[in-house]
Amino acid sequence: MKSEADRGFLILARVCEWIGITLTFTVPVLVLGLVQCELNTGAAWLTIALGALAGYVASDWLSGMVHWAGDRWGTEKTFMLGPTIVKPFREHHSDQKEITRHNFVETNGNNCMGTTVILVFSLLLPEEGLIGLFLRVAAVGLCFGLFATNQFHKWAHLDAPPLAIRLLQRLHLILPADHHAKHHQAPYDRDYCITTGWLNPLLRKVRYFEVLEWAIERITGAAPFRDTTSSPAVAGGVAVDGSLA
Repeated sequence: MKSEADRGFLILARVCEWIGITLTFTVPVLVLGLVQCELNTGAAWLTIALGALAGYVASDWLSGMVHWAGDRWGTEKTFMLGPTIVKPFREHHSDQKEITRHNFVETNGNNCMGTTVILVFSLLLPEEGLIGLFLRVAAVGLCFGLFATNQFHKWAHLDAPPLAIRLLQRLHLILPADHHAKHHQAPYDRDYCITTGWLNPLLRKVRYFEVLEWAIERITGAAPFRDTTSSPAVAGGVAVDGSLA
């Protein structure tokens, strides 16, 4: 049974999530409105395409950083981050289908609180020139990717996602189920990026997260958490080896 403090925290979290969702859908209009004067320049549309792609790729990296931090550092009692990041990620390893039972706000609200900060900050960026255009569009692309990350993650765990979602997964424009299934194998220490998963092969090849963990442990003496939860490595009905589960 939840205590009064827990219930109060959940109510406050839901209010903040609704505010974050609202601002995530409204602030981009203000951000892009500031660069409309640049749309008549010859390189504007190329700049927009590059900015959107850069932001989307950055969202994959940032999703991996947050996922890695939740899986490997802190505890469920860590102030603020424990109940909002650490606990959900670690419980997800033992019940992968729980995320599929979340409603829209539960799924996306947390991320929207973060994207709001980025979008508001982007309003302070330079207003003129292609650099300003690139940075603002990249900020919107980043926030779109971050907003959609948990939704993409949820879809990767559905047994039978809609046809349009399966097509996007097959084209690897969003996180595919078979790709994400590789993460769901104890000790859950690989393939943290969950927006598209594009960066996972590169980060694994250069041992990016292993180097970060080595550096943190070397500097602070704190060892990363190693999850040995025994759980079927299944995401969206696909086993780690890619076969149907």
